[in-house]
Amino acid sequence: MNTERDTIDERVTEYVTVMIGSQLFGLPIARVQDVFMPERLTRVPLAPPEIAGVLNLRGRIVTAIDMRRRLGLPPRTGTRPAMAVGIELNGESYGLLIDSVGEVMKLADASREPNPVNLDARWAGVSGGVHRLDGQLMVILDVDRVLDMANTAVAA
Repeated sequence: MNTERDTIDERVTEYVTVMIGSQLFGLPIARVQDVFMPERLTRVPLAPPEIAGVLNLRGRIVTAIDMRRRLGLPPRTGTRPAMAVGIELNGESYGLLIDSVGEVMKLADASREPNPVNLDARWAGVSGGVHRLDGQLMVILDVDRVLDMANTAVAA
């Protein structure tokens, strides 16, 4: 019996699942600070279109990133309010604007696959791989890549 191999096979990652458009995405739960409904976004002049604005969340200034724009999807329609997933990088707070929050899923690291070759290039740029679920593909969002793109866009 190889206990080292058994340990590797049993490693799991917990993901907060979110819907953006009709696609299921997963964010590693270790990177998620909170989930909230954004209120009173203040637009930032001359900011790139994916920067929806800034907001005050319990005394912190949070930069809101419109994930639909980031992924090249059409704008939200309907009356349901957007949700946001709060994350942090280098001491800065960000809110990823999404359509809805799902459940927390524990998935084996061994079932994670690399990005499919036919995955849209904009999605592949922020994806850390995929998990195949029952009839659905969950794209894993690489938070560092999402935020790195935001910082590059803001700097430009």
